[in-house]
Amino acid sequence: MSLVLRRLCHRCHLSGVRHQSTSNTKTKAMLERMIRVDHAGEFGATRIYAGQIAVLGKTEVGPVLDHMLEQEKVHLGTFEKLIPEHRVRPTAMIPLWNIAGFALGAGTALLGKEAAMACTVAVETSIGEHYDSQIRTLIADGADGAVKHEKLIKTITKFRDEELEHLDTGLEHDAEQAPLYNVLTNVIKVGCKGAIWISERV
Repeated sequence: MSLVLRRLCHRCHLSGVRHQSTSNTKTKAMLERMIRVDHAGEFGATRIYAGQIAVLGKTEVGPVLDHMLEQEKVHLGTFEKLIPEHRVRPTAMIPLWNIAGFALGAGTALLGKEAAMACTVAVETSIGEHYDSQIRTLIADGADGAVKHEKLIKTITKFRDEELEHLDTGLEHDAEQAPLYNVLTNVIKVGCKGAIWISERV
């Protein structure tokens, strides 16, 4: 092999290594953002349901709220395991989401069962859309995205489906009869999107 050819092969090899390194760095950063924000989101969801249960726990919808909270705790537990596994720094906003989530849950519950369920519809709609976006992003992460992220995709898909069940539960329990339903749900959706954006970055 000539000296020129060997140099060309060496340059091609270095270029390939650099490309792979860049790709791996981007994937790692993507996973860190996803796990960070999903952990924050599931934590916030547990606090919202805890707030609702504090007000409505002894009413006819108490068992329904208890069931949804238990599912959210399972989701949160999964991301609490993924945080150290992937060496992800949790969002610094957890103390705020702790207070804000409980206040949102309790506040809407104080307006009545319908408002609490409207809150559920708004939050779960936002989370469902968020998880859908993450699934598409994972699949699109290279030609083998669906394969290398198969486990996480299955986890997020399962959680998304359960969140959408919560959405349906909210509708079945008269969410749309809440006072100013459209205004209430739209405000909460905007808040959820803002919390998602911040939790990914801070």
